[in-house]
Formats: sequence, structure tokens, C-alpha cells
Amino acid sequence: MKRREFIAVLGASAANPSAVFAQQRDRPRRIGLLMNLASDDPESSVRIAALAQSLQELGWVVGRNVQIDTRWAAGDPERFRRYAAELVAGSPDVVLATGTSAVAPLRQATRELPIVFVSIVDPVGAGLVANLARPGGNVTGFLLFEYGMGGKWLELLKEVSPTLTRAVVLRDPSTAPGIGQFAGIQAVAPSLGVELSPVDVRDAGEIERSVAAVARSRHGGIIVPASPSAAVHRDLIIKLAGQHQLPAIYNSRYFVTSGGVMSYGPDSIDPYRRAAAYIDRILKGEKAGDLPVQAPTKYELVINLKTAKALGLQVPPTLLARADEVIE
Repeated sequence: MKRREFIAVLGASAANPSAVFAQQRDRPRRIGLLMNLASDDPESSVRIAALAQSLQELGWVVGRNVQIDTRWAAGDPERFRRYAAELVAGSPDVVLATGTSAVAPLRQATRELPIVFVSIVDPVGAGLVANLARPGGNVTGFLLFEYGMGGKWLELLKEVSPTLTRAVVLRDPSTAPGIGQFAGIQAVAPSLGVELSPVDVRDAGEIERSVAAVARSRHGGIIVPASPSAAVHRDLIIKLAGQHQLPAIYNSRYFVTSGGVMSYGPDSIDPYRRAAAYIDRILKGEKAGDLPVQAPTKYELVINLKTAKALGLQVPPTLLARADEVIE
């Protein structure tokens, strides 16, 4: 732009600042998404649809006044780092990220760009927020659950398999949530008479070997805490549990709809609906650090009775009565 033209535009802006603000308001806003699953995962489309619908209810229509730029890391640490850098370089108005593995590299890349997270267990311990009530900085979002959830998984697994004496825990030891969730399970294991074997869920070969080993020892089971790798390998884990006739408990409903026997945890879709409200507030001028981190509003016990029968499990009537959903 020539100097004379620039001065003319500047003068017009000074004379009519409301026109400038109107242009800023009317331009399509940009949302970056860093997801922990693969793009072709059935769960992915449900999450994106829930987010888009909730944004539309708030007046943000994809393709009209908002654009979404999505990256799919599929549980790969290198992809998380690379895609985080790509999204930040594109300067969106806000980024929505799933899990600590997504948020950590984003926070390393920027301390200015607003970040809304879902599915994080301990954002304070991970150094992502100062505290839950007033996060400060540029990050806020929605908790997955507390580490104490691990004890509940083992209690439920023991309830459906009273003879259980050994369980493999398919965790990601490279992350604080992976360590913390295992600690929650360890806290109750002695009182229930169960020996635990931690297994690196990122290695498919190790998963196969460890599940086969616990099956040979009899009275075994599987516990699957939350991690991107567990989500990515869920078909393998569910297949192995079926092959070896092992009871298993998972952290989310979508494992059970994929053929797993039982899950206990928060709704995996609801945080994306709730995140839309925070994105809306940030796009309208509020700061991420001023929005409190929120906990789940509901936990679900889901049982796949068809899978239970195939595994030879007799699900106690009292447990069925407590279930929020029974898949037959």
C-alpha cells in the first residue's frame, strides 16, 4: 500500500472507529483443534459434531463466521509437538486441545494464544494452570477426573470378577497422568488382594505379551486408564481381552461400545459441548485465565452384557441395577 493510501485509510479509521470494530467482529474467527485420536476414528466425528453443534447454538456457524483448523495426532508424541507448532504459527483466535499430551507442547509454543483443554486429569500438577478457580495465564478447560478414579476401577473389576488376584494396568508411564492413575489403583490393590503389573500401553507388542502372561496365571484382569495411546490401541486391547477371556474395565464409554465389557468415567462427548461455551466467551473478549477449570458433571457406569456373556462373566444384579447404560 502506498503512503498516501495508507494515510487515507488511517484517517478514515480514526474518523469512524466503529467501522473498524465492525470489520473485526464480522471477519470469520478461527479455532484450532489439536485432537488425540486419528481422523478416521469413529469417536472423532462424534466429538467434532458435538463441538460444531454447540458452537452453532451460540451463533458460531462453521463456514460462515467461524473456521476450524484440525490436527489429528493419533496418540503420537512427535505429531503432538509438530502440530502444536503448526497451529500456533497459524495464529488462530483460540485453540481447543485434548489431553495433556496436546496442551503441553501448545503451552511451550505460546503463552499468549488462548487454549481451552478437555480430558486432563491434573492441570495444576502438570504446570498448565496456577489453580482451578482462577487458572491465570492463557490456559483453562475441563477436567477428566481425579486420580482417585483408579481405585474405583479396581473395585468394579473385582465386583464383576470376585476371584481376581492379578491385573495388568495398561498405562502411559511417560506422562504424569499415567503415573498418577496407576498410583490411584495401587492405593486400593492390597486391600482387595490384587497384584498389579504396569504395562506400557504405547507398545502393541508389550500389550500382547503382558495380556497373554496374565491370562496364563489365571484369575487375571485388565485395567485401562485414560491415555491417547489406550484410545488408539483400544481395538487391540478389546480383542486380546476377548481372546484370553479376561474381564476388563475401561475409562470411557466408547471402549464399551467398541466391544469392551465395562467402563466407568465421565461422558467423553460432553466436554466438547461445554468447551464451546468457553470458546464463545473467549471469542467475545474474555481471557482464558479468568475462566475457572470445571470438573465433570456426571460419571457413567456402562456395561456391555453381550461381551460379558461371551467372556463367561456373571454380572451381579446389584451392579446392573447401578449401571447408567446396559448394552445388550
